[in-house]
Amino acid sequence: MSKFILRTAALVTAGIFTISTAQAADYTMKIGFATFKDVQHQWSSWMKEEIEKKSKGRIEVNVFPKSQLGAIPRQIDGVRLGTQQGFVAPTDFFSGIDPRFGVFSIPVLFKDKLHAAKVIADPALNKDILALGSDKGMENTAIFTHSTAHYLAKSPITKLNDFKGKKFRVNATAAEREKMRRFGASAVPMPLSEVVPALQRGVVDGTQSGTVVYVVFKFNRISKVLTRTDDTLIISSAVLSQAWLKQLPADLRKIVVETGRSLQEKSSAFSHKSENFMIGKWKEAGGSLNTLPAADLAQIRGLLADVGEKVTKENSKVHAFFQKVKATGARY
Repeated sequence: MSKFILRTAALVTAGIFTISTAQAADYTMKIGFATFKDVQHQWSSWMKEEIEKKSKGRIEVNVFPKSQLGAIPRQIDGVRLGTQQGFVAPTDFFSGIDPRFGVFSIPVLFKDKLHAAKVIADPALNKDILALGSDKGMENTAIFTHSTAHYLAKSPITKLNDFKGKKFRVNATAAEREKMRRFGASAVPMPLSEVVPALQRGVVDGTQSGTVVYVVFKFNRISKVLTRTDDTLIISSAVLSQAWLKQLPADLRKIVVETGRSLQEKSSAFSHKSENFMIGKWKEAGGSLNTLPAADLAQIRGLLADVGEKVTKENSKVHAFFQKVKATGARY
């Protein structure tokens, strides 16, 4: 992990990744995402390395972290229109395209991150997952675990009742809204780039995210306490533009899609190492990762047990997909 960060720092020039090639490439591929130095970044870097190598320089891949290509909704639109070739984000952000993407943020759906990695890698389920968005101009080329969602608030959460009356930033899925309602809090959908100023101005009282986000974006200026409840996992999808893929010769199109899919399990494995590393970095910066009392944790699991059923029952396609994910999980 430390080697990745050092390598990343060495590659960044003027805030973006660039490549040096002896000859101009036939095609250019831009991959954007909102985060930095996390598994989404690593997947994109692996894509760059592998695609440029396999295509023998015919495709030049540029990687743009930290929302350099625009806010998340804009980047998703860019992929669908073909002006941006790739985008990586938590599945939640694609739920407006297909609400089935929102299933992965249903609380207590997975036992833990290792369990989630096994479930989404299940061959039959993985095939269904990668079909999501295909009717909306997107080629969903990879899904992998990102991190366990922890909570940060200006007034630290030390018990379940501390959620009551607070406004928490979420990624906008129905499951997240329902979870916050059951906690007695209000859910406020918001892009990552807006969260720190929103906390500073009091627009929201807290947020949920992975530790790497808290480290990289220096949330320790707002609070040094993360609260662990293990109720929700962050799962990421990497999507490609179908409009762009259609412009590629068949051999290059195959390289791009198959490379993305081949990196799924490798990325999930990296996410485990990355998360542990970033927890260490958070603590080195003076932060702490606290767990709620056992009685509160048990109460949370009871509170959230039927969220999946509630938020999917009105949509037969979403409900069927939820049931398939849940049934697959029961086998692992």
